[in-house]
Amino acid sequence: MKVLLIKDVPNLGKAGEVKEVKDGYGKNFLIAKGFAKLATPEVIEAWQKEQQQRAAKEAKEIEELTKLKEKIESIKLVIRHKAGANGALFGAITNKEVAEALKKEFGIEIDKKHIDIHPPIKQTGEFDIDIKLGHGIHAKLDLVVEAE
Repeated sequence: MKVLLIKDVPNLGKAGEVKEVKDGYGKNFLIAKGFAKLATPEVIEAWQKEQQQRAAKEAKEIEELTKLKEKIESIKLVIRHKAGANGALFGAITNKEVAEALKKEFGIEIDKKHIDIHPPIKQTGEFDIDIKLGHGIHAKLDLVVEAE
């Protein structure tokens, strides 16, 4: 029996491969558990179309994220925060503050979990902040912290 693997199966193969297996193993385990489908020409063609659509969608996402990265790296975000006489802030700049300021000033919506502020910003000045956009794309945001 020939099956098309939908998921990676240890000691058998990776998703997308067509394998020859014994009938009982194919029907009772692989197909029943959702690891494979019976390898008919229609199933294989549908799988290939789905993979092409996924690849096209991923390429489009990467293109959009690259444009967003360029936009983020071209701006300078200014945040005003309460500070003491020596420039030390009362509290630290949080990733939530940065996300809200980006949305308010530039209309760029980024999840606060994707903004990495390390080490914490507790002084006024200029800082580079790493923003994870997805698909391994990172942007550097130029942040200026000023005293209020």
